[in-house]
Order: sequence, then C-alpha cells, then structure tokens
Amino acid sequence: DEATDPSISEENWECIQRFCDQVNADTEGPLFALRLLAHKIQSPQEGEALHALTVLETCVNNCGGRFHSEMAKFRFLNELIKVLSPKYYGIWSSEKVKSRVTEVIFSWTVWFPQEVKIQDAYQMLKKQGIVKEDPKLPEDKILPPPSPRPQNSIFDTDEEKSKLLAKLLKSSNPEDLQAANHLIQSVIREEQEKSAQVSRRVDTISEVSENVRRMDELLQSYRRHELSPADQETLQALFQRCEKLRLLLFRLASEAVADEEALAEILQASDKLSRALGQYRQVVASQ
Repeated sequence: DEATDPSISEENWECIQRFCDQVNADTEGPLFALRLLAHKIQSPQEGEALHALTVLETCVNNCGGRFHSEMAKFRFLNELIKVLSPKYYGIWSSEKVKSRVTEVIFSWTVWFPQEVKIQDAYQMLKKQGIVKEDPKLPEDKILPPPSPRPQNSIFDTDEEKSKLLAKLLKSSNPEDLQAANHLIQSVIREEQEKSAQVSRRVDTISEVSENVRRMDELLQSYRRHELSPADQETLQALFQRCEKLRLLLFRLASEAVADEEALAEILQASDKLSRALGQYRQVVASQ
C-alpha cells in the first residue's frame, strides 16, 4: 500500500525495495506479489496503477527466475490484458495506464523471447486491434536486462555489447546511463527488425505454397477444359500475384544471406514458384 500510495507523486523507492526483499524472502513471494500487483494495476486511480507498474518492473529486474516464471503465466498476463481490453477495464482505464501496460508487455517480448505465453498474449492483443503498433519505449527510460538475465537474452549473442552495457549501467555518470539507454534501444530496434524479417519470410513462403497449390489445381482443370470463366480469372490473378511474390522472394533472399537455413527455405519456395509460373506459361499463355 505504501509503495503504490496514489497520494504521493514520486516513487517511494525505500518501500519498493522492501517489497522486492519480501518477495525474494518468501517461498510463495512471487505468487502473492503478482496477485497484489494485478489488483493495484487495475485500480481506477491512475496514480496507484502507475506506481504499481513501477513496482512490477522493479520486481522483474530484482526478483529473479521464480518471479519471471510466475509473471509469464496466463493467470497473471490475463490480468494485465483486462486493463487494456474494452470488454473489461479498458473502457475506464486511463490512456496513460494502458500505454504503460502495453510498454511493459512489449518489453517482456524482447527480454524474454523464450516465454511463449508472453509472445502469444502480445500477438493476440495485436490481432484483436487492441495494440495497433509496437510502442516506442521512452528515450529516457533505462531498461537494464532483468537480473539474472534469462538465457537467450538478446545481449547473450553479443558478448562485447553485453560487457559494455554492464559497465555503463554500473556508472553513476548520467551520460553513461544515457549511453546505456541508447545502446539498449538500438539493440531492441535491431531485434524488432529481425523479428519483422522472420515474420515477412514466414508469411511470404506460406503464401507461395498456398498459391502454387491452387494454381496446380486450376491448371489441371484447364488441361481438361473444365475451367469456368470465373476460375480462369482466378488463375490469371494467381499468376500475376506469383510474379510479384517472385520479386519479394528475391528481396528476402538478399536480407537472409547470412542465415543459411532461412536462405535455403526461400530458395526452395522460389524453385516451387518458378515451376508453377513455367507451367502456367506452357499451358495457358501458349494457347
């Protein structure tokens, strides 16, 4: 209650630290803490909800694996989603609170890429249109990796950046902390771009497979002279779309030069597409 007191404007860091200490000291600490925090985050008082979100983020950085495990369960994630959903508290939660909750969940998708339920929860919010685009995390917000950081953290793949970040975060110099923040933001942007590339690749390869399958079916009917005028139009539209997909695959291949496995998938899809386009020209265009 003291740590989330809505009557104070500044964070009570002494109380927040005591709260974290209690979470770490109690076997059931993470479970009970998250129940209490969910209740406070859903408060109709904006100040109380925002303080509770600060406590939550502090716990993420200070309360280790047991806390991370509990917070990554749908039981808790659903309580955060209720704050955003118009079916629950989203109709009266303030925009500031909803924005912070969105930032929190999004930041977890970056720092905990191995937690499938967090990824699923965030993607569901995007599919439902509750989150329209990934939030831009505040420039002045320091987001150190949780301690201890989970394996597969985005910093684990770059030892040099990891060491530099640790050094900057230990500094009391405001310029170093700002540099740490810029480093974190740049890594997050790189990770977002990689994620977007993977998404584009998966979607495009899936579309190629479906279009090739459909073209094969229609071409078989065409050979038997069983294709209706409407299906002939569909076949022509598929051919035009596949021509565009061929160019898209070329661009994706240039992005994936350093990833042999991804490049192999793209080239396989390209071969499939080339065969389908060749069959179309042979069977339809020649007539």
